[in-house]
Amino acid sequence: MNNLIYTIEKKNHNSKDLREILNNHPEIKFASFVGIDLSGNDTDEKIPMNLFLEDLDDFLQGVAIQTDGSSVVLPGIATLDNAKVNMVIDLDCKWLVDYNYNYIDSETDKPIGTLRIPCFLYHDNKAVDSRHILSSAVTTFKENLMTIFNTNPETLKPFDITVNDIDEVVVTSATELEFWVKTPNNVAEVEELSTSQVLHEQYWTRTKGSVRTALEETLILMDKYGFEPEMGHKEVGGVRAKLNSSGDYDHVMEQLEVDWKFSDAVQAADNELFIRILIQETFRRNGLDVTFMAKPIENVAGSGMHTHLGVSLKLNNGKRINIFNGTKDHFLSVIGYGAIMGLLRNYEIVNPFVSSTNNSLKRLKPGFEAPVCTVTSLGLSPDNPSRNRTVLAGLIRDINSPMATRFELRSPNPHSNTYLVMAASYMAMLDGIIYAVENNKDADALLAELSKEPGESADYLEKSRAYRTEKNIFDDYSESERNKFFGKAPATIYENISQLENNPSKLHILKRNDVFTDSILNSFRLAVIERWTTEITKRVISNYKDEIRSYKCLHSLDKALDLDVSNWMKINDLRLEIMKDTYTSKSLFTKIKEAFSNKNYPEASRLYLELEDKMSRLRQYYSDYKQNLLDI
Repeated sequence: MNNLIYTIEKKNHNSKDLREILNNHPEIKFASFVGIDLSGNDTDEKIPMNLFLEDLDDFLQGVAIQTDGSSVVLPGIATLDNAKVNMVIDLDCKWLVDYNYNYIDSETDKPIGTLRIPCFLYHDNKAVDSRHILSSAVTTFKENLMTIFNTNPETLKPFDITVNDIDEVVVTSATELEFWVKTPNNVAEVEELSTSQVLHEQYWTRTKGSVRTALEETLILMDKYGFEPEMGHKEVGGVRAKLNSSGDYDHVMEQLEVDWKFSDAVQAADNELFIRILIQETFRRNGLDVTFMAKPIENVAGSGMHTHLGVSLKLNNGKRINIFNGTKDHFLSVIGYGAIMGLLRNYEIVNPFVSSTNNSLKRLKPGFEAPVCTVTSLGLSPDNPSRNRTVLAGLIRDINSPMATRFELRSPNPHSNTYLVMAASYMAMLDGIIYAVENNKDADALLAELSKEPGESADYLEKSRAYRTEKNIFDDYSESERNKFFGKAPATIYENISQLENNPSKLHILKRNDVFTDSILNSFRLAVIERWTTEITKRVISNYKDEIRSYKCLHSLDKALDLDVSNWMKINDLRLEIMKDTYTSKSLFTKIKEAFSNKNYPEASRLYLELEDKMSRLRQYYSDYKQNLLDI
């Protein structure tokens, strides 16, 4: 590992340095162009290194390599009759080397490496990829802040600087990655997992066996790549592994989290994408499966990917200033208050990019430490930086570390497209900052507006809603109170994606400087609807059919009580209603498929919620039925 090269920095992205580095590392056999489509999928256009070096000068000058639009998710953009997509390398980022530790080069005795080169995707000479959208959002955010500083110099007075002192606006981000790991083909009972979660038997406990080895190897590799890992630990979900006769742990079913240092926004998203690959490959080499699903197991904690959002100024003298920081009497600066207000007020048009898969919404349920309300928490007082883990976007502060001030968006999951989540979030935050500055709001006025009660009028935030609480969202509010005070969260992907159409007055926020164009928004909507349709009709219904068929009559007639017979009849009636067609009636499965086939998405959405409710009842009925039987 010490004799390998893991990164090629921006300063080396020139023909001379690249040729020297790659010729000195013949174990790097391939170059891969990595573009990110609108669903967050990364391409892997793998080119033999000798051919890459032949065309290197052209690539560095922006000459594109072509790919078929059918291989990337760009519906409505890359169509069958106009499918050519060009890939142009990004020189302004770190390039990483992905090693295949299962394939050792006989000549160098080192693992075969692939140089992963981030790129932008162009269609008809227009950039259409997720990386470019985030890059454009960051540029727009920075340019607008500099305009604000030039036209409203008083904004900088609390920091005791002028605009002439500023070298650069720095947009910094980071993600926390949670995931489930298990030994292949092992399944733990949901009740066992749920009980362990409630008792917190796994949270922060010591890792053992192959899980420990894989986690430690992952952290060491992350350090080699310069990701600066900060922590790897067990999360709340999981059960204890079992020691087999060979002295190895098996029946592994655990939830883990890995954290690392922040970077500029685009690099942070690139890092998160690569670290997911690193985790999967490292745990696989240790005989373990990894899933990044938001909610892999019903009624058990899902996996989040909390996304941290911050902004600082790099000064000409090299000093850094966090411009979200407030004074000793305030939680935040004017810019900080404006940022969180913009994110919350416009979250309806941010959420479609955060929760774009059916499984992601399953995670956002009360009782699992996942946010269900559009609300923030600032702390009990400016000198008491408390943490409320029940809110959507929390303020992270450390009085002794001013640079640590940032917002933690708790709704993303490992399958969220981090590039689009960050892009939409920063565009929403920018809107709030512009409001605060252009309307000459001071910190007191902004704090009062952010802390307003539902029904209280405000200049920017909506009258009917509240946006801040220091209470426990789950324990201190009923469901009806949560919906009344903070708005009702979308329950299905259709409800969520429809917010882009239902909030036309807010869409200009995303479209500022053409960061999100109409064609991009339309393509994203088409992609989300197509994936949702496929997930429900092909995967969810198929899995539920297998589950329903597994619910067998278990009691024997000679030992059964009337209650057992009654319980089974209730179960079977529900099984038939969900799955079985007759000459005179259609099952719930058939009704859902027909609604999707007819593109009646409101009806499909309603029927899907009905299905989830009935499947939940069916599981509970069957659990009650089994527990009442003496012999199974």
